[in-house]
Amino acid sequence: MKLHKKTRFFPYAMLLPTIVIFAVFMIYPILYSFYLSFTEFTGGTYNFVGLQNYIELFHDPVFYKALFNTFFYLIIQVPVMISLALLLAVLIEQKFIRGKGFFRMATFLPTITSLVAYSLVFKVLFNTNYGLINYVVELFGGEKIQWIYSAWPARASIIISITWRWVGYNMIILLAGIQAIPTEMYESASLDGANFWQQLFYITIPAIKPIILFTTITSTIGTLQLFDEPYILTQGGPNYATITLGEYLYDNGFTYLKFGFASALGYVMVIIIGLLSWLQFRVNKEE
Repeated sequence: MKLHKKTRFFPYAMLLPTIVIFAVFMIYPILYSFYLSFTEFTGGTYNFVGLQNYIELFHDPVFYKALFNTFFYLIIQVPVMISLALLLAVLIEQKFIRGKGFFRMATFLPTITSLVAYSLVFKVLFNTNYGLINYVVELFGGEKIQWIYSAWPARASIIISITWRWVGYNMIILLAGIQAIPTEMYESASLDGANFWQQLFYITIPAIKPIILFTTITSTIGTLQLFDEPYILTQGGPNYATITLGEYLYDNGFTYLKFGFASALGYVMVIIIGLLSWLQFRVNKEE
């Protein structure tokens, strides 16, 4: 009987270190940051201020600029990236393509590069005076573009850089789904006279719809948490034209030491991410 009790609790004993680590480094920070969102750090101590941080947040014009920029990146970049990833995955899987392994590796390679390193490279590429992008623009008779120092070009530079890095990641996931589709479906469609686009819209996309939903949700979450690219490329400028919610949270928490305000912003971001994820699931379920 005693041996039976020991063996029954043995799995829980093995899980205990993982549970402790998860509680210390995940659950505790989540709960403590929630508490911090109702406090203000003054005079070396945290003072309870109730909903003051949330009220201040929704009266802060910079917050709305960050919110606009984040949703602008989300609305433009995510559909472009997923569409491009899907198109590349379909093209790479075509029978006439040779060296598929090379193209998969070349497309996925940007994903494993350092966020800071590739952001610095793109900062040089988009440089007004000696950047490669403006060199090509002038080569075709255009004028130099202030990529980093003008609002809309700066936003475009961030979207281009994010798309370059993450399109390969989503392409590999979508490619795995495409490879699971029976080839007989495409052969039958070809015999019936279906062209490339008809096969794409009537076979490929419906078959991998759950995977498209997964990549869309993960890309949405990643874009809403966007920090590295705008911080390195533009530092949120010019005049907060490219600042994101993630960068604004960092500035308040670690530059201005407004931990309570930053925590409140973090929980607002959690609510936004949760609502968008729920909406995407709901739309997909209704369809």
